[in-house]
Formats: sequence, C-alpha cells, structure tokens
Amino acid sequence: MAYMKTLYTTTAIATGDGRNGHVQTTDGILATDVRMPAELGGPGGSTNPEQLFAAGYAACFHSALKRVAGADGVDATDSEVVADVSLGALENGSFQLAVALEVTIPGAERDVAEKVVARAHEVCPYSNATRGNIEVVLTVA
Repeated sequence: MAYMKTLYTTTAIATGDGRNGHVQTTDGILATDVRMPAELGGPGGSTNPEQLFAAGYAACFHSALKRVAGADGVDATDSEVVADVSLGALENGSFQLAVALEVTIPGAERDVAEKVVARAHEVCPYSNATRGNIEVVLTVA
C-alpha cells in the first residue's frame, strides 16, 4: 500500500438504532436523523446512509473533475456530477453498494470530457477507496 500523507480527518458518530438513528460530526456541523427508506420497508422521511454516500461521492468527484479540468485547460463551467448509489443484496445474505456517476461538462467536446472524467476517477479519493470493492460506472452525458 502506498504511503498516504493525512491532509484532513473528520469524525462522525452514529447513535440510536442504526439506520433509524442519528448521525453527527464531532464538530456539530452535520447533525441529522437517518431513517431506513420506505423502499426498504422503513419509515422514510429523513436521509439515509446511501444518500449521504451519494452526496459525498458526487461532491468529491466534482472537485476532482474541476481540478483535472483546470490542469488540462478544459472549461468545466456549469459541470455537474450526478451520483446514483444502489444498495443490493448478495447471494450470501450480505449487502453491497453500486455507484453510477453521470458527468456533464457543457464546455467540453465528448472525447475531451471522457478523458477528464477518466482522470478524475484516478484522482478522486472516493473512487480510490471504492476501486476494486464495488462497481462504479462512469457516464459522460
């Protein structure tokens, strides 16, 4: 494993009943109830771990995209990353996530956008953390 110089660390705490509980960061900036989605038989009405993961991945990938685009001289104005995170059941009874990232870069030709997205996927910490662990599908819109 390659050496990683830590740049930032945050801490979150989950309390209550897991997916029907509460999460918050130790600095208090994020504090919210979580609920199992109605689609999974839960009460819904609040965010859930998959939504939080989708939001984090979308934001992180967008940051990586902007960084790579800027370094390559590609106009990423009005770019957008949509993250779909799916929760699925495996045959052995455990659960797995899958991610689909749809990226729009209006100021770039498709072939250029595809190269920027591929490079962003190499830079993004979420992509690096999930690589080889879950399916991540990249689409340039």
